[in-house]
Amino acid sequence: MSALVHAVRLVDDGRVRDDAWVLFDDGRVRAAGVGRDRPASDEVIDGGGGCLVPGFVDIHGHGGAGASYDDGPDAIRTARTLHLAHGTTRAVVSLVTASLDDLVARVAMVADLAAADPGILGSHLEGPFLDPGHKGAHTEALLRAPDAASVDRLLEAGRGTIRQVTLAPELPGADEAIGRFVDAGVAVAVGHTNADADAARRAFDAGATILTHAFNAMPGIHHRAPGPVVAAMRDGRVILELVADGAHVDLDLIAVTFAAAGDRVALVTDAMAAAGSADGRYELGGLAVTVDDGVARLDEGGAIAGSTLTQDEALRRVVAAGVPLPTAVRALTSTPARAVGRSDLGTLAVGGVADAVLLDADLRVSRVWVGGATV
Repeated sequence: MSALVHAVRLVDDGRVRDDAWVLFDDGRVRAAGVGRDRPASDEVIDGGGGCLVPGFVDIHGHGGAGASYDDGPDAIRTARTLHLAHGTTRAVVSLVTASLDDLVARVAMVADLAAADPGILGSHLEGPFLDPGHKGAHTEALLRAPDAASVDRLLEAGRGTIRQVTLAPELPGADEAIGRFVDAGVAVAVGHTNADADAARRAFDAGATILTHAFNAMPGIHHRAPGPVVAAMRDGRVILELVADGAHVDLDLIAVTFAAAGDRVALVTDAMAAAGSADGRYELGGLAVTVDDGVARLDEGGAIAGSTLTQDEALRRVVAAGVPLPTAVRALTSTPARAVGRSDLGTLAVGGVADAVLLDADLRVSRVWVGGATV
């Protein structure tokens, strides 16, 4: 059944079109235009002057609605339902550090889910190949340097569905691991690292293309030691993840990062189980977490332990910080999709997948479509 959405501000591909309309048919965007000359459709939806944007794509999140992705298929479905209601039509399932056997099993589990649910794009291994000194909310005893056998076990279990892996490029064997992952079609991210700018540049030259939650769990910017963030900002091949909850990174600095990196910023949630739930006590990767006023921190050491963010809230925050709406929308849609090799998503261009979100005047979600169907 076809659906025509009209009377909207279409925000896509870095521009805004007023009094626009879009026709969904058979899961695709079949036509788009402006004005009253519109095609016939089975269903006609008055957008009421709201913003129609592509469906959000989250390439780094750990759960929501009280459920953690590491806890299995039912938990993943519960959390995905929460984030879908907030406009995230497609997501990568991020897995925290665990034993290699557990990660192999979880990657295989996500592969099964991705085969059945196109809204699940695959998995993100945030660990175990991380620097202990920048471990964040990861169990230090389970961290390890990458070796060929471990990398190959994970790739085999993922059956082509591992979308991203975060690693510290200074670890022994990291260069070889980057090459193995990249050759297998996995986007490699620099993160949870003690790398300086030179080490980050070497990783990018080796094939890494993402910086995991920029500014967090890595050396910061110093005027004589610019670190991995500046190395990423200056490399046109690299996409910088940002968690725009106001706790991970100051929102003024987020606006500066957008000004420096342009269309290479991907807004991610890094959401843990407490997203969409109440403050209180939770667990992330076997570590005790307390959420207070929406900020999740480890009970031991006080490190930030993911976020309680949803992508629509990230949009509102960065726009309030002065980032232009089309730029912010791109950071939630086409840029993260491109980061994990899915440039077919995150756009409402004719012929594209009909994933869309209708936002009201306050940029709150009023309707969501996946494959042209309302959810």
